[in-house]
Amino acid sequence: MHTQTTQQRAAARLHINLKLERWHRRCVYASLALLLASGAAWLVARYWLRQAGEFGETVHPLEPWSMKLHGAAVMLSLFFVGSLMNAHIRRALKAGRNLATGWGMIVTLLFLIATGFGLYYLAGEGDRPVWSALHWVVGLATGALFVLHVVLGRRSNPHHHH
Repeated sequence: MHTQTTQQRAAARLHINLKLERWHRRCVYASLALLLASGAAWLVARYWLRQAGEFGETVHPLEPWSMKLHGAAVMLSLFFVGSLMNAHIRRALKAGRNLATGWGMIVTLLFLIATGFGLYYLAGEGDRPVWSALHWVVGLATGALFVLHVVLGRRSNPHHHH
């Protein structure tokens, strides 16, 4: 029976391919970019584009449209992020590579799913601003975390050509 040394096992982990196929990577990037852009558009419309009308503040037309687009982007993103579970996330855990930002992505995405669900189904008028602020602050930060995850992941890949 063949037994591997610790060095051989470590070398084997480095050779685990975590890179997504081009079409898959582009779908993940595009769905997450649409998610971030639609959320940012809602923020701008909600907090900077509202104007005083005869009966108080008016809702800017971009606000409901950006929210509808955000909902559609959520569904796409959940599909494509879920598709990472087997090929990318499981292999990364086995390889022990880029775990800090990887776990950070998992935790923040779960938090965004929970607060998004809460905004849609649980929040009342009194606590909606708190749910909303938690959601968009973490959402914007997750965009930066995602970029960091990709950059560090490429650096940790011994086969990546710069």
